[in-house]
Amino acid sequence: MHIDPAAFRTAVPLLAAAPPPPVQRVVVLVARELNVPATLLLHQSRCRAPAARARQLAMYLAHVVFGQSLTAVGAAFGRDRTTVSHACRLIEDMRDDRHFDDAVCRLEALLTEAEPDHE
Repeated sequence: MHIDPAAFRTAVPLLAAAPPPPVQRVVVLVARELNVPATLLLHQSRCRAPAARARQLAMYLAHVVFGQSLTAVGAAFGRDRTTVSHACRLIEDMRDDRHFDDAVCRLEALLTEAEPDHE
């Protein structure tokens, strides 16, 4: 999944600079799969529960799948590293539910697929 940084900034104008490419991939995927606007995932406010939960999942995936530090993930989402840590613990606890875990595994698989070559 290739994300053009300029297109990302156009779609998500809240940020002065686009987040790192791995975070962009996570935001686009989670927004699409959970039917939540990407702007809400990166919005400074807490938003309603579905957007907040999607944001927590996106932060979790950026940290776990791409190995981004809690500080880097926090910066990309406009949050503190402790907020990211809380999100990761919350999502990890939610994975005890088999259906939720299956959904997270599917997202992880989509994110780890090799990007096609763009020449």
